Amino acid sequence: MAKAKEHYFDISAKLDMMEMKNAIEQARKELSTRFDFKGIQTSIELNEKAKTLSLTSSSDSKIDALKDILLSKMIKRGLSPKSLDEVKKEGISGGNVKVVYRIVDAIDRDEAKQIVKAIKELKLKVTPAIQGDEIRVSGKKIDDLQQVMAAVKKLDLKAPLVFGNFQ
Repeated sequence: MAKAKEHYFDISAKLDMMEMKNAIEQARKELSTRFDFKGIQTSIELNEKAKTLSLTSSSDSKIDALKDILLSKMIKRGLSPKSLDEVKKEGISGGNVKVVYRIVDAIDRDEAKQIVKAIKELKLKVTPAIQGDEIRVSGKKIDDLQQVMAAVKKLDLKAPLVFGNFQ
């Protein structure tokens, strides 16, 4: 007798760095045309190695406007605003303000455990397994896997989740 085929999908928090760079470039272009930023020292700096993003401007309100511009560009490119986690805000020389964000592109251990626990509480015939910085969910019924996806999307997590490898 043939065994029923196992289906699976992966849950991860990978961030498309190329899309992130494009969003930053678009935000910089918009800044150069905005009247409210004329003559104001403003910058968006990406450090890929450290996985950080720094916004610098003259005041808290300008930083907020700068972040809004960047987030709108990220959303248009399919990137989650949850990809940015504020690490520190500091006053720097010349009365300027600098905010540093950590780029979230992995599910941390605690969140992975929380996701697995939530999946098990659904009492479906699926098997969640943590594999490095992603979670593989497998099961015989595609409907069960789709229910798991819907339930996981409703969880309030810090990581921007990506569902992939649906087989």
